[in-house]
Amino acid sequence: QVQLVESGGGLVQAGGSLRLSCAASGRTGRSYAMGWFRQAPGKDREFVAAINWSGGKTFYTDSVKGRFTISRDNAKNTAYLQMSSLKPEDTANYYCAASYTIVILTAEDEYDYWGKGTLVTVSS
Repeated sequence: QVQLVESGGGLVQAGGSLRLSCAASGRTGRSYAMGWFRQAPGKDREFVAAINWSGGKTFYTDSVKGRFTISRDNAKNTAYLQMSSLKPEDTANYYCAASYTIVILTAEDEYDYWGKGTLVTVSS
């Protein structure tokens, strides 16, 4: 299985940027897709972005298109979420997820492994 640890969260002003990282460990020798989800206070967890094993395909929820970029470095077993032009409504706990497949996954129930999350707070 894969263990995931997120980092890079924090407090930022609206319009600012943050880069989240997700470090994978364990059985990383197999191909695995990765994704980012978020959960705002009092709301359900929602999909943010996903990337396939090779990094050649990405997918975003509409609200972050053009502002967020997902990427990965398989040599470092790490995925990233570059967030720019942040808005107060981006405030949430951000979770990294992974599953053993080469294709891109966008549904929460398609992911088998989850990190504990990193908090992003965007002030107005």
